[in-house]
Amino acid sequence: MFAEYLRSHPLNKWITAPPFPLFPPARDRAAWSALPAESREALRRLAAEYRGADYPALTARQFMAFARAGDRVVYEAPYFLRRRKLCAALLGICSDGDTSGLDDVIDGLWLLCEETGWNLSAHNDSGPLPDPERPVLDLFAAQTAMILSLTCQLLSEALDAVSPLIRRRARREIEKRVLSPFETRDDLWWMGFTGEDLCNWTPWIVSNVMLTACAWADDVPRLCRLLERGTLMLDRYLAAIPDDGGCDEGPGYWSMAGGAVLDCLDLLERVTGGSATFWDEAKLRSLLRFPLNAWLGGPWFANFADCDAMPDIPGERLRFAGERLNDPALVALGGRFEPSPADHLSDTPQLWRLLNGLFHPRPATLPDVAPPGDVWLQDLQMRVVRAGGMVLACKGGVNAGSHSHNDCGGFILLVDGEPQIVDAGNMTYTGQTFSDQRYALWNTRGRTHNVPVIGDHEQVSGPNRRAKNVAATPSGMTLDIADAYPVEGCVIRRTFDLDRRLTLLDEVRLPAPLPVTEVLLLRHRPEIRGNSVLSGGVRIVPAFDSMIGVEEIPVTDPRMAKNYPGSLWRVAFTDAPALKHTLRLQIERNDP
Repeated sequence: MFAEYLRSHPLNKWITAPPFPLFPPARDRAAWSALPAESREALRRLAAEYRGADYPALTARQFMAFARAGDRVVYEAPYFLRRRKLCAALLGICSDGDTSGLDDVIDGLWLLCEETGWNLSAHNDSGPLPDPERPVLDLFAAQTAMILSLTCQLLSEALDAVSPLIRRRARREIEKRVLSPFETRDDLWWMGFTGEDLCNWTPWIVSNVMLTACAWADDVPRLCRLLERGTLMLDRYLAAIPDDGGCDEGPGYWSMAGGAVLDCLDLLERVTGGSATFWDEAKLRSLLRFPLNAWLGGPWFANFADCDAMPDIPGERLRFAGERLNDPALVALGGRFEPSPADHLSDTPQLWRLLNGLFHPRPATLPDVAPPGDVWLQDLQMRVVRAGGMVLACKGGVNAGSHSHNDCGGFILLVDGEPQIVDAGNMTYTGQTFSDQRYALWNTRGRTHNVPVIGDHEQVSGPNRRAKNVAATPSGMTLDIADAYPVEGCVIRRTFDLDRRLTLLDEVRLPAPLPVTEVLLLRHRPEIRGNSVLSGGVRIVPAFDSMIGVEEIPVTDPRMAKNYPGSLWRVAFTDAPALKHTLRLQIERNDP
């Protein structure tokens, strides 16, 4: 798409001089003073919060913790704290024009330039330690380049007044670690030139490199080459995603997948003075609307795969997309999820997003928004149905990919806006998360998703472990999930039907008699009453003779606990061994 367009509309047709700064520099006091008072106060608080903290050390021992024990946090915690502190110091100067904190900025710039590698230890490809002669261009090397670039651009005069060497050093490190590898290497898998599967890495890295190139632009031909090279990679990413715009990594990862594509579109429009625009492209429009399609109401989203049930959604970016697409619902949804400046720095520091939020403030009034009606993303195989105060989100899909779970045929159920039957979602990443032991983690396994267990066989992973014959119905979805199980010759036809209640029907045919267990992961403590189960806002009644088992799963992981503090509850309804099973669960409101 991009390559075809740029062949007849080369960027050097529009970019004839270095573009204006991406944001007003700190010396532009009129622009910064015009920000809302509450925004400037939020920046002051943020700067004050980090001012008293030293930049933490980064040691070889911390870096090696991943190779030795699979521990990511011991290195990532100080790594990201350094970047948060630098961003906070920068914003403190910008908010008031007071350069008394400039040394804090200089310390941060200098420390980051002196780091041996900007990549995370989990992404290292040269053994247990980073190799300064072979810089790794990963997500966070690119993001570090963006932070340094915007800092140097916003404070250029103040930094040069101390020493021009500061910005020269930053540019030299950015060139060696990011821009040169991006321009000269074709072997990095996320570029899309080697035939490997692509994911959020592609747009996430490309958007940060594009930002970096624009921030330093003084060589127009090279800037055009870098931007056009980035669009080639985006073309390969767009070719790899479905036409319906669905993100199989979940709406939480959309922020750095579709949302990063949006950042690239924004940049291309800015640096060409509005000439290079792609807002009418159908696939891009679908991609940008995905968070709206995955929104279940309130703070809750369809969190299949490695996604939090209440993910961080970049509200300003959604508003921007809605404005460009002339989509009031997307504008309004973005208005509901506007992070504070501190929120933008709370995880991986999103300085670009933070600045966009400051200079594209939320309007005083926004259109009302309700979740969309029924949703059917045919390529992603995700269905959302609403009826009688219930919201059903269900999926087909495939148990393969870096962020997938073993959950073909899985589903989520909300009642009156509250989760009742849930997907546990994501946990803090460790060395196991993306290893060959990934599916030993309890949150990725089939036995802790809302799918059946056949005898002792839960769902397994692999590119052929996918749903078949998936079709939307007026009130739900039908699909065959047999291929997700290591049971030859079986048929497992699953039907979802939501009306006044949710009816879940599994028709199972087996080559030998086996028990079948229907599994539900519940948000609230279940209470068995006869042959039914009461749990929070639902009553679950099996229409077959079953043994009912209950297992409490304490939520000890801090990331998951932000969504589901306390415990989750696995309830199992087991039917006796047979060749054929007709398993129907009626799930209805548990009204007081």
